[in-house]
Amino acid sequence: MNPLYALSRRALFALEPEVAHRLSIVALKSGALPRCPAALDQRLAVHTAGLSFPNPVGIAAGFDKNSEVPLEILRLGFGFTEIGSVTPKPQRGGEKPRIFRLPADNAVINRLGFNNEGHAKVLQRLKTLGGNRPGPIGVNVGANKDSDNRIADFALGIEVFYSVADYFTVNVSSPNTPGLRDLQARGNLATLLEAVLAARQVQCTQGHAHKPIFLKVAPDLGLDDLRDIAELSLEHALDGLIVSNTTLSRSGLKPHWHIGQAGGVSGRPLFERSTIILAKLRQLVGPSMTIIGVGGVDSADSALEKIRAGADLIQLYTGFVYQGPGLIRSVLTGLSNAVEREQVSSVADFRDTGSEEWAAKPVPQ
Repeated sequence: MNPLYALSRRALFALEPEVAHRLSIVALKSGALPRCPAALDQRLAVHTAGLSFPNPVGIAAGFDKNSEVPLEILRLGFGFTEIGSVTPKPQRGGEKPRIFRLPADNAVINRLGFNNEGHAKVLQRLKTLGGNRPGPIGVNVGANKDSDNRIADFALGIEVFYSVADYFTVNVSSPNTPGLRDLQARGNLATLLEAVLAARQVQCTQGHAHKPIFLKVAPDLGLDDLRDIAELSLEHALDGLIVSNTTLSRSGLKPHWHIGQAGGVSGRPLFERSTIILAKLRQLVGPSMTIIGVGGVDSADSALEKIRAGADLIQLYTGFVYQGPGLIRSVLTGLSNAVEREQVSSVADFRDTGSEEWAAKPVPQ
């Protein structure tokens, strides 16, 4: 960790987590944080799902929920960023406090519950960005907690943001909206995929370009669930999967007074579980479908291991909380060093080199 950020982190961690997060957004808006051009090493460029990424490292949804700093995030060095989750109507989310740090595990528990400013405000901000972007900007669409038709909410998100998003993520895996994960069940998922892909087809028939749609899944799924998700994703020609959201498991966490808080766990303890699920899904969907690996990435080694397990791209968030903006430069430098050390032509050459090993592991209970 950068020594300067280590000092800053002490001050930030003395604050309530949402206040600290707000200050990080303000710092990005001010331009006070260091910039790291994303395209320092062309060997880190990735082309997948019809998009070009200057490097495979993105920031996950949840950091910039309301599209306040997408360009600033890309200028930090990230290869892509993801807005949201965004719901049709503004939503307050869960009652505060709703974020809890677990410093001994480099982890966080959150039960935010899709707090966001809604389609209209987020769309307005994205429209001001124009088309000259340093990397892709995705929109993670969600459903309102009180919605009468959650599937319609997801389809509406595709329609509303189609002109401004480079890709979409359909988030049915947050543990903090009651009943949302039920949309991962086979029958519900088939209906959902049909609806969001039909919404895209409407846009394409109107002359707009094809925009990839990814499905974000939970790490707390059994093998039968994974088989259903893989089969339906292939059947509907989905563009890709994001593996994974936070976990409800508390397995392996060190004792802490926050450990009993409700919500999903992110950060280092999620790494093994999410990477095993990733590798199993890679084997189930085959080599062509894009997979974005998320969960516990906080170093070049963990980023590379996600790629070895089958990921085309990776995302991080909690590692950024614990290590600060210097993390992205560290990860990119480490990936460049790995390409050089192993004498491969591209970071993409590492993909799947460890997928069989990871897929053979049982999912932690």
